[in-house]
Amino acid sequence: MKIRFLLVFLVMFAIKNSLIANESMNLYDFSFEDIDGNNVNLNKFTGKPILIVNTASRCGFTPQYKNLQNLFLEYKDSDLTIIATTSNSFSQEYQNTDDIKKICLVNYGVGFVTSSPMNVKGNNVHPIYSWINNEYDKSPKWNFFKFLFDRNGELVDMWSSMTKPDSSKIKKQIDKLI
Repeated sequence: MKIRFLLVFLVMFAIKNSLIANESMNLYDFSFEDIDGNNVNLNKFTGKPILIVNTASRCGFTPQYKNLQNLFLEYKDSDLTIIATTSNSFSQEYQNTDDIKKICLVNYGVGFVTSSPMNVKGNNVHPIYSWINNEYDKSPKWNFFKFLFDRNGELVDMWSSMTKPDSSKIKKQIDKLI
């Protein structure tokens, strides 16, 4: 009887601690592989606002890379971090990172952080996007969906593919954070 009580207590304690740990998670608790295969821990951006955009190289919205680069150049002297998470979740991204680099670097001169391909929805969704979905009940509806996080790693706003990254409504929200 004492052993059963002890086991129930330990299981409840473990569940409680697990729930508390999940509640305190924020964006800075995650990492991903960049386009060059290097690990990027978001904790190195702690205290900085972050704009995350899921991107694809063969999409009607791919020209938004130019708008994203314009935004990057406009805010490069601030502490805003821009991250493009390349994804084939909507079947419009190359599988080969060299092909993605050609689009990003050659065509658009991208200077912001860019990930290796990751799933933003469906099976094997990347933990960042799983957390966004679990924490905020939000997920990308298409390529070039934008999520803006504050200095505490909490979601502030999001925009559809139709909103260009350098639009006044996005810049107004960024200006409030920097």
